[in-house]
Amino acid sequence: MRRYLVAGNWKMNGSRAANAALVGKTAAGLAKGRDVEVLVCPPAAYLESVGQELNGTPIKLGAQNLCEQEKPGAFTGEIHGGMLKELGCEYVIVGHSERRALYGETDEVVARKFKAAQALDLTPILCVGETLQQRESGQTEAVLMRQLDAVLQLCGVASLARAVVAYEPVWAIGTGRTATPEQAQDAHAFLRAQLTARDARIAAALRILYGGSVNSGNARTLFAGPDVDGGLIGGASLKADDFLSICAAAQALLTQS
Repeated sequence: MRRYLVAGNWKMNGSRAANAALVGKTAAGLAKGRDVEVLVCPPAAYLESVGQELNGTPIKLGAQNLCEQEKPGAFTGEIHGGMLKELGCEYVIVGHSERRALYGETDEVVARKFKAAQALDLTPILCVGETLQQRESGQTEAVLMRQLDAVLQLCGVASLARAVVAYEPVWAIGTGRTATPEQAQDAHAFLRAQLTARDARIAAALRILYGGSVNSGNARTLFAGPDVDGGLIGGASLKADDFLSICAAAQALLTQS
């Protein structure tokens, strides 16, 4: 059975004091005997301090991005995966829609970042998703397959045994709009079916998260989809009570299954 993962993407938010308070309240509020895996991805500047705050808690540390270069070197402003590993990161987000749209990351660059992460024993969270225009023109599946194929061609299907995929409809990120549970499940099922055709065992074990305006009110219905294995949470991860409610929704679904 796949284990739920609830990952908080703090984006470009936080301060030392705010981060410490958020981690402290979140860690204190997690249910005992929790079966849901919980992860936070703070800005790079706070990875070390947040990592220290996470010591002794069940919450794991992840990064929001890494450089696609295999070796350190003259790449001003970039962060090598080895640096993330040294700071205690276990996961790293690659291909978030904001990176693709605002910073021009292509499918090929995202695939190289995926490969670079795995080379250093970091688990990549590969983000894929369509814009509103692409959805309305019936291109959702083609876009998802194109983004996934870039990784499959470079790294092979076996690489997904050590990865997480996050479906994030771009039109539902930071907009207050959310995919319906049916839309989310359909996209997740499509992704899993495409991988099943290549390797059924890996497809069955792969965790596919939903990201896109998940909140305490909709998490349970979104996560109830048979192919939805948790969430990549944006704004709600900055509020301990909201994030804990989302974790509790995942835990409740596990308990009833």
